[in-house]
Amino acid sequence: MKKTVQVHAALFLVALIYGATFTIAKEIMPTYIAPYGLIVIRVWGASLLFILMGWFSNLPAVKIERKDYKGMFLSALTGVGANMLLFFQGLSLTTPIKAAVEMVCTPLFVALLAFWVLKEKVTSVKIGGLILGLSGAVLMILWPNFSLKGGTVFGDVCVIINAIIYAYYLIIAKPLILKYQAVSVVKWTFIIGAFLVFPFGIGDLLKVDWAHIPFSIWLSIAFVVVCTTFLTYLLNGWALKYVNSSVVGAYIYLQPVLASIIAIGLGKDELTIQKLIFAAMIFSGVYLVSVKPKAAIA
Repeated sequence: MKKTVQVHAALFLVALIYGATFTIAKEIMPTYIAPYGLIVIRVWGASLLFILMGWFSNLPAVKIERKDYKGMFLSALTGVGANMLLFFQGLSLTTPIKAAVEMVCTPLFVALLAFWVLKEKVTSVKIGGLILGLSGAVLMILWPNFSLKGGTVFGDVCVIINAIIYAYYLIIAKPLILKYQAVSVVKWTFIIGAFLVFPFGIGDLLKVDWAHIPFSIWLSIAFVVVCTTFLTYLLNGWALKYVNSSVVGAYIYLQPVLASIIAIGLGKDELTIQKLIFAAMIFSGVYLVSVKPKAAIA
């Protein structure tokens, strides 16, 4: 299998997992565990998995140079700490639909930051892909009964800031991943992030009635830790070695589509011709963003 196909398959799997998480995580919080408490479980659980992976894998130990400590801390702050805390805070104060609309702005922020920080080449095709994909995602979420009622300005601002911060994480993590192993970078990102989120979520964890959590919820928690957190960050980190940050960010467009498909499978939504059209727009946008410019002829 070609590396390009492997990379896009990995990114598609990430989008699929995130799409399922909206339904699965909702079963956990806030009924059984408050949002910040679940974040602590996610981050600490994923950190343990990355540490165990390092112990049992044949990968050589990687020593992080002192000059990269700052970059590693910023990756933890933006990719784990501020990213997760701001999103859950914003989601608790606004509506899920509005939050989803705001989150699909991430690829735009990634493209802008990639151009500014990494000097990635911006082409008309890439810009067209971003616009096409963003339009399809927004239409998918808005159609047919979108309401601006509900939520607060503060919640919306939190989600937007989260989108910018996550975009920045995709940018600053790429040079570290190219220099070191993706597994090592993500592992240290989560270990540092575990200590950053702990003060915010420990209070929520102390209130959990662990004895009365049903088995199905334990399975949902395991999915959030293993798939939504450990696997997605591992796959995104690996993909950043082979494609631009804007390509990884563009796959967020697929999340509304996949979330809708999952909802349809559970009988909570219906398939329409409009949704098929919007899905085609999103897939086309992702493809255009990933197209590499042809080399100039000498």
